[in-house]
Amino acid sequence: MVVRCFATGAPGVLAAQPVSSKKVLLCGYYGEHNLGDDALLDVLLGQLPDGCLPVVTAHDQALVQARFAVETTDRRRLGAVLAALGHCEALVLGGGSLLQDATSFRSLLYYGALMLAARTRGKPVILWGQGLGPLRRHRSRVLVRGLLPLATAISWRDAASAGLARAWGVEAPVGSDPVWALPAQSWNGPGGPIVLCFRPVHQLSGAAWVPYLQALERVAVAAEREVLWLPFHQDQDRGLLASLTQEGLVGPALAGRSRELAVQTPEEAMGVFRQAALVLSMRLHGLILAALAGSPCAALSYDPKVAAAAAGIGCPCQDLEAAPAGTLEATWAAVLDTPPDAAGIAALQRDSQVHRGVLAALRA
Repeated sequence: MVVRCFATGAPGVLAAQPVSSKKVLLCGYYGEHNLGDDALLDVLLGQLPDGCLPVVTAHDQALVQARFAVETTDRRRLGAVLAALGHCEALVLGGGSLLQDATSFRSLLYYGALMLAARTRGKPVILWGQGLGPLRRHRSRVLVRGLLPLATAISWRDAASAGLARAWGVEAPVGSDPVWALPAQSWNGPGGPIVLCFRPVHQLSGAAWVPYLQALERVAVAAEREVLWLPFHQDQDRGLLASLTQEGLVGPALAGRSRELAVQTPEEAMGVFRQAALVLSMRLHGLILAALAGSPCAALSYDPKVAAAAAGIGCPCQDLEAAPAGTLEATWAAVLDTPPDAAGIAALQRDSQVHRGVLAALRA
């Protein structure tokens, strides 16, 4: 039997590996204290064919090594990642939307450089469960249009990404987000708290938060529920409750029943969601994990990917680019203690299996 990896606890130091192992570089937004990307990595590792030995790009390498028992390299140092690629036989861009320029054009150049380096050295490149875009710059679209034909195999996580690639002459299968491949759990939350996966977003600044916080306060008070603020991305979301309170945006009744709750893993987050009467999520993977936990859900969409996921689940969704609906309170109250349709979630889980198929290229 081939074992993926044995970590000794020291970065980059591993015990002896089976001779038959094929090293594969898994490149993504890993080790950045984002539970969604941790969940993507968990699924990707579980779908690798037998005999593949992963090397994972990570910022917090110690965390990723301890949690997943894998070899790592520093994702923020392109030179280190290219050196790791030299010792690997394939490159996998794993999950999320890596080919985009919303983060920065430099980020797009980073992934493009890896793809070019891999193909120049004759190594296969797999785009696994990818979203495509946003690509706001003309030069970004030109670059990505040139990069896509370099991929040995591709799977898209949404129809919009697949459609854009198809318009550029690149056909590839499309499924649901890879995180839907995680096992569904049983909900145990009637009468439980309201859990928030809120994040700072450009659409909500200062007083723009007030309609949402007031609607939340009225629902929580009427139902006599605790409100748990769960930072899904520790570095971005932690302290949001304190910040909004300091700005005077959190009403006294909401403040009195609110507290921040830290979790370290997607499994811990799902444990919280299983006990929740309602999860209000701005985070895509917060919404997915909540639905997999069987929890009642509602979304606040800062990005079309969140709205698309909400539509797939059949849960209410407020577009943050639009004026807040006057029915927010009634909408959220209506889904409180009402779990989503299990059949719809099962269909999304089946659709996620598309991504496993493209990894068969690693057996070649």
